[in-house]
Amino acid sequence: MNRKIDNVPREIFDTSRSKRQKYQQLFIGREGWAAFVRYEAITMLARGIPGALGLWLRSRLYPLLLGSCGRNVFFGVDVTLRHPHKIRIGNDVVIDDGCVLDAKGMTNDGIEIGNGVFIGRQTIVNTKDGDIVLEDGVNISSFCMVFSASHVRCGSNTLIAAYSYLVGGDHDVDRTDVAIIDQARPSYGITVGSNCWLGAGVTVLDGVTIGRDVVVGANSVVTKDLVDFSIAAGSPAARIRARPVAAQSG
Repeated sequence: MNRKIDNVPREIFDTSRSKRQKYQQLFIGREGWAAFVRYEAITMLARGIPGALGLWLRSRLYPLLLGSCGRNVFFGVDVTLRHPHKIRIGNDVVIDDGCVLDAKGMTNDGIEIGNGVFIGRQTIVNTKDGDIVLEDGVNISSFCMVFSASHVRCGSNTLIAAYSYLVGGDHDVDRTDVAIIDQARPSYGITVGSNCWLGAGVTVLDGVTIGRDVVVGANSVVTKDLVDFSIAAGSPAARIRARPVAAQSG
């Protein structure tokens, strides 16, 4: 899928709308005073409260904003939710301190988080009219970013180490008479298979498919597809050897 995306949120410059309306379009995703008051009241009351009281308040109040939310979901302090009605969370999930779940977009389905998922502190899961799916058991460490302008899917039980970046979008650079920021931004999406391990500081570029049971070494840049059971490393990442298929096939 090749989806063209805007460089900036054009609604910021819409002079026909009030500042409140533009704020709602960017952060809340729904119009009207009821949606505005509900979002503001819940986030103001619960977002920054530390300790056990804060965890309890967010576990009770944040699901009221979400598209759906399962049992035993823990939201750390200063967790930010944008377009929360397009965020769906399963059971037994941890969203650590300072995370951002941003499902922004006009036509997208948003963010789907499966059962048993852990998202480490200060990690950003961000869409720009795209979709993100984190399947059951995905574990994302601290200070990561998962960005989608079309689709990004992480398969079940995949580990993503700290400071990793899944970049589900790109910039055209064909013209030199036009600034890169003003050129088209295509997006083909990213797919990561199940049972993978992306080491610390790994970057996965747009358009890449990583098969199941793949290991990618720390600080690698994945620019091309990796087949099932590969061990890869480098910038750009290259396949070093294969993992034993029989040991992992069950």
